[in-house]
Amino acid sequence: MWDEEDGFYYDVLRLPDGTASRLKVRSMVGLLPLCATTVIAPSQRQRVPRAVEILAERMKRMPELGASIHPTGPGHLGYAERGIAALVNPDRLRRILTRMLDENEFLSPYGIRALSRFHAEHPYVLNVDGREYRVNYLPSESDTGMFGGNSNWRGPVWMPVNALLIRALLQFYEYHGDNFKIECPTGSGKLMNLFEVAHEIANRLTRIFLQDKSGRRPVYGGTEKFQTDPQWKDYILFYEYFHGDNGAGLGASHQTGWTGVIAKLIELFGRVDADKYLQLGKSEAFAKKAATA
Repeated sequence: MWDEEDGFYYDVLRLPDGTASRLKVRSMVGLLPLCATTVIAPSQRQRVPRAVEILAERMKRMPELGASIHPTGPGHLGYAERGIAALVNPDRLRRILTRMLDENEFLSPYGIRALSRFHAEHPYVLNVDGREYRVNYLPSESDTGMFGGNSNWRGPVWMPVNALLIRALLQFYEYHGDNFKIECPTGSGKLMNLFEVAHEIANRLTRIFLQDKSGRRPVYGGTEKFQTDPQWKDYILFYEYFHGDNGAGLGASHQTGWTGVIAKLIELFGRVDADKYLQLGKSEAFAKKAATA
């Protein structure tokens, strides 16, 4: 699925005759490999040494894995002697993030889009058996009835995927610390560590629900009843997904199950800063303290 020239993961179409080709659609498919990441603290290695040994043995039997996944083992420990198990190595991480943090691609004012805005002007076209299939950037609702007309993965901002990406960035930060920085947004010249990048994405997600300078909430788009009526304007609905360009709520308007995670993101970055997270690690940084008299 990895395309070395583009620096991105793509879906692969396998045909009945055994041939295969990459479908070069810049979608969340290329971002999700970031999420296969977890930090292994020294205390965890001490508690389950056999698990570490099994991982090392597997790598010896399958050396081809080492060319693509993050280096692991005693010689590849990060900040505070932390290890990491990650599908994406540092070079691929940087190349994927360069696209993800590009405001002309995935980075919306309101979070990470499910499909790159690149496809607004450059739709992906595939011809199979004389039929043409197209993938366009659709920041709001789908323009086709396929899959029930659902548009989550065609351009809007989708909260659960954003939450997974934020988690991945925090994991990488716990390992790399300030040794890994990247432009955010891409091309801005502003370098951030990965905690700061995660916080920036969370802030953009939060902006969906906050009043702007004119007193309007992006989540309610052009629905004047919710924007201006004093009986309604301060009651926030958790929509299924959000317009990739203006943040307006779309789909079902009762998705507290996954859109409600915005509350935890606000709490997370309100309680912990980059230094505390790096020094303590995720377990201690977010540990609930017992109440004292």
